[in-house]
Amino acid sequence: MLTLRPYYWKILALCALVLIGIGLYFVLLRPVLLPEDARYIGTTSREILHAFPSLATWLDKVFWVMGGYIITAGLLTLYIAVTSFRARSRGAFGIVALAGATSVGWMAFVNFMIDSAFKWLLLALAALWTLALLLFELER
Repeated sequence: MLTLRPYYWKILALCALVLIGIGLYFVLLRPVLLPEDARYIGTTSREILHAFPSLATWLDKVFWVMGGYIITAGLLTLYIAVTSFRARSRGAFGIVALAGATSVGWMAFVNFMIDSAFKWLLLALAALWTLALLLFELER
């Protein structure tokens, strides 16, 4: 019978790679306003950018910085997955649980609040992160 328990660290590593991909999306591809942004505000992207012509330039830079931080979180998570988490180091479970809650967990929660098109993808990522933690505990 196939068991996923020994793959807990590989699942976390996959989550890290997805985070790096999300960060790259923010840096390279994300438009300054998504349809859900304007919908949440209660207007159109065109009206927002007309009222605030410099907003697009400013938001580009904000998303570059935010993407950089998401890439960094992914890189650090990848390192933790293949070292401390894999080796079951003391404290690894707690820090991975807290990092997951404050990163992908919070990101998924907020994306549900704003009814984002990405909410289910982010929930799936949070579920994968949770699965890695659950399998870590079952491996004892």
